[in-house]
Amino acid sequence: MKIGIVGLPNVGKSTMFNAITNAGAECANYPFCTIEPNVGMVAVPDERLDKLTEIYEPEKTTHAVIEFVDIAGLVKGASKGEGLGNKFLSHIREVDSICEVVRCFEDSNVVHVDGKIEPLRDIETINLELILADLETIDKKIEKAKKMLKADKKYAFEIDVLEKVKKVLESGKSARTIDFTDEEIEIVKDAYLLTIKPILYIANISEGQIIEAESDAKVNEVREYAKTENAKVIPLCVKIEEELSALERR
Repeated sequence: MKIGIVGLPNVGKSTMFNAITNAGAECANYPFCTIEPNVGMVAVPDERLDKLTEIYEPEKTTHAVIEFVDIAGLVKGASKGEGLGNKFLSHIREVDSICEVVRCFEDSNVVHVDGKIEPLRDIETINLELILADLETIDKKIEKAKKMLKADKKYAFEIDVLEKVKKVLESGKSARTIDFTDEEIEIVKDAYLLTIKPILYIANISEGQIIEAESDAKVNEVREYAKTENAKVIPLCVKIEEELSALERR
């Protein structure tokens, strides 16, 4: 499985990447500290596999792995190339799912690209850029299908499906909110749409927010938005997770 980590600059993406992978990616208090994507592989522990290894004593035991891709922070206009956005988005075209890190903590020492902590605005900024990138992809596929329609009428169904997706995207909703039939999903899967991928939101909180995380106002903003996409939210103090991960390596 391959998971892409996205978010605005300075929300804790690379810090979380380090906590998960122990990769030691650079983290700094300025936008676009990450330019090229950080990639890390993590083995998935499985006691059942370990038990089978003990019983059958194979020459080699291979655990399942998850590949994490941490791309540079996205900004408003990323789909049109702002902040090298097109390049960054291309890095997550082929991931299986997306993990979006949302900043919910206040810290005057860590700058925010928009100057104020507003989780809902940040989510909408990121998701709109993903939607706009998908619209560009859909428009190109529709144009190509219309050309092919002249020679083969089977492309009429493909155009109908793509137009259906386009209508939803233009309304500001992600493609994952659409209930596709088996035939329709076969049409759209080759488009590698960003907004059709399953998404998990990480509400990055401070140490002081941990105890009240379940009732934290900013975390609840993220939860309410996630409900519209049937997505999950995990409140997490990413900084502490990275510190714990570093201790385990010593």
